[in-house]
Amino acid sequence: MSVIYLLISISIVVAIGFLIAFIRAVKTGQYDDDYTPSVRILFDDELKIKQPKSIQITEEKQI
Repeated sequence: MSVIYLLISISIVVAIGFLIAFIRAVKTGQYDDDYTPSVRILFDDELKIKQPKSIQITEEKQI
């Protein structure tokens, strides 16, 4: 029975250690995204609206 208490206490200490490491990483900016803003310029932000087929056919005939 004493082994269970020992394992539970060790697991709680490890969990608190991971929680502290996660909070420290978030506060120091470890998870900030520095790559995406530099690549965002390569992609179009505008959505292209599809025209109905009848309009596309008449435009092709006029060309």
